[in-house]
Amino acid sequence: MTPDDRKYTKTHEWVKIEDDLAVVGITDYAQESLGDIAFVELPAAGDAFKQGEECGVIESVKAAGDLFSPIAGEIAEVNTTLEDKPETINASPYDAGWIFKAKNFDGAEVAGLMDADQYEALLENDE
Repeated sequence: MTPDDRKYTKTHEWVKIEDDLAVVGITDYAQESLGDIAFVELPAAGDAFKQGEECGVIESVKAAGDLFSPIAGEIAEVNTTLEDKPETINASPYDAGWIFKAKNFDGAEVAGLMDADQYEALLENDE
């Protein structure tokens, strides 16, 4: 089930607003497609990204995939747990497996992303 308290991208990232930060991760569909995640290349705190810009890499036993920033902003914090335990994303993609938190983002960009129903429709059309 896709949580409805966040927004989604066509490249399978999610964004959840918590106070003045945007928390970003990958969806359950993405982690399931990748398989067992073995490595996550995290962005660095202080780095700034444009919407849709590559900001990291996720590698699994099956494949490697780029992580794209769903919104423009500055990296405020990264989930350092993933450096030693990247499989946290497989176990908890919507909670403990978050990847980074961004600040100085544009709320209009967030509003322009898909809601849970739109994301689920996208997945159904891809199958």
